[in-house]
Amino acid sequence: MTSSGSRSFRSAAARRHRDNNWWIAELDRIDASTGAVQRIAAPKLQMNQPRVSPDGRTVAFIGGIMSDFGSVGGDVYTVPISGGDPVDRTPAYRGSFTSLLWGRSGLVASALIGDRNAIVPFSAAAAPEQPIWSAPVSISAGDARFARTANGRSFAFVEQDYEHAPAIYAGAAAALRKITHENDAWQPLVTVRSLTWQSGPYTVQGWLLAPRTPTGGKAPMVTSVHGGPAAANVPSFVWQGTTADLARAGYYLFLPNPRGSYGQGEAFTRANIRDFGGGDLKDILAGIDAAERAAPIDDSRLGLMGGSYGGFMAMWANTQTNRFKAIVAGAGLSDWISYYGINGIDQWMIPYFGKSVYDDPDPYWAVSAIRTIKNARTPTFIYVGERDIEVPPTQSIEYWHALKAMNVPTTLVIYPGEGHGIRDPEHSLDVRRRTVAWFDHYIGSGRAAR
Repeated sequence: MTSSGSRSFRSAAARRHRDNNWWIAELDRIDASTGAVQRIAAPKLQMNQPRVSPDGRTVAFIGGIMSDFGSVGGDVYTVPISGGDPVDRTPAYRGSFTSLLWGRSGLVASALIGDRNAIVPFSAAAAPEQPIWSAPVSISAGDARFARTANGRSFAFVEQDYEHAPAIYAGAAAALRKITHENDAWQPLVTVRSLTWQSGPYTVQGWLLAPRTPTGGKAPMVTSVHGGPAAANVPSFVWQGTTADLARAGYYLFLPNPRGSYGQGEAFTRANIRDFGGGDLKDILAGIDAAERAAPIDDSRLGLMGGSYGGFMAMWANTQTNRFKAIVAGAGLSDWISYYGINGIDQWMIPYFGKSVYDDPDPYWAVSAIRTIKNARTPTFIYVGERDIEVPPTQSIEYWHALKAMNVPTTLVIYPGEGHGIRDPEHSLDVRRRTVAWFDHYIGSGRAAR
């Protein structure tokens, strides 16, 4: 990022190539004429969204524990352009900052605060003020979550939620109005409730999606665990994909944001350090109890699914509880020790585990589903991309092999040419069909059960 009239660039940069080094990037100043690089700061945790003040004297960035590049959340820090120790401007803030803009009208950020996205201005002393806008929706506008006019009086972004398709909104923060109407014809497939519940020391939030055409009586529910773990389930219009397919088939869907998620501040996001599958699984199970109190859900017909970190949670939960009757695990991690040695992004693990697997293997083995595989009872459909370097397919093969040895019903599909995420339309459709068929077979919705 550059400031007005500047002859240098500010960049988050790593000394070596490849995605793995994003987790150990530093903040640099690069002279535009000579290419000389000067270190501004080297934060201990991840950083994103570097922004230079209009006077060119200060850099602001979002810093925190971030497990995926592009999934941004944390506190707002500032550091002099000449270098120094970054200062946390939002300590103990009960939300996660997700993007920054810094222009002549001042520093302003987007933040996820509980179940609401917000726009938060900062004072001249770089302290956060009260939000000038918030709503239980998702917003986006390119690299930042929102755009702002030079005078700071008007904003624009794309807004959506579970029941309303994306549309552009613009105007003063207190009087935003809908600008586009091309998606107005889309009808919602679900109704939604934001739920909160107590789990240990935390008040946890999640979303309960109900089919608009329920089958009558108690219905099955599928819990979907987000990836990350530093991420969050946030409102996104339900119109395609597995969520839409399950809603059409009559399933409730529960989308929790357990400890480790964004939305409640950096301490909450860091609360699953050295505790993968512990407190976060307790949060999810307590959330299912809350969902059952809020809706006619059949506790004997619960399903679980997730991808990446959510895939780990699906594999792990199978060895920790028999509450789920069907599981779908995408690109999951079954053995953290073997995973450390075969993945292409091992740097993300150090802040969570404290040391490498070679220096301290015990915490890695403690949360490996393979260690407790003899407890697994739940039928599991497993899928993964052939070329996934983030969670290589051998993790899924290892888990599938173990379930077969335990005589647990299981199916494994490895999609050729796919990476960390199934993107080919034919493969994506195949995952969706297999997922719904798996849940129909074991916890059937009553509409499509067989």
